[in-house]
Amino acid sequence: MFGPFRATSPLSGGLLWKIPFRLSAPQKARQRKRLRAVDTVIAVVDTALRKQGSSLKEVERWKAEMPREEEMRPKDKYTVFDRKEKRYRKGIHKVPKWTRVSQRINPPGF
Repeated sequence: MFGPFRATSPLSGGLLWKIPFRLSAPQKARQRKRLRAVDTVIAVVDTALRKQGSSLKEVERWKAEMPREEEMRPKDKYTVFDRKEKRYRKGIHKVPKWTRVSQRINPPGF
């Protein structure tokens, strides 16, 4: 701690890769684009199944439970519920694999 071999302030703690507090405007645009891409895939699969005269339980459940990108509030697009956070929300970019996992539903009231 003290002496000739003490740690410098950047090396003494913290993350090696710093995560910024807010999402940048391009990150937000890419997030909206990802949400819209998932919505179009669900729509295409649903129309193809309807043409064949069948349906999938998973697709119907997705359409019933998950809001579309244009129906979501900005708060829900860019943040997720986290019970450990001060105001129960954290930026979606702090969630592991946030570009690959759909985080559209949050508890009521949050």
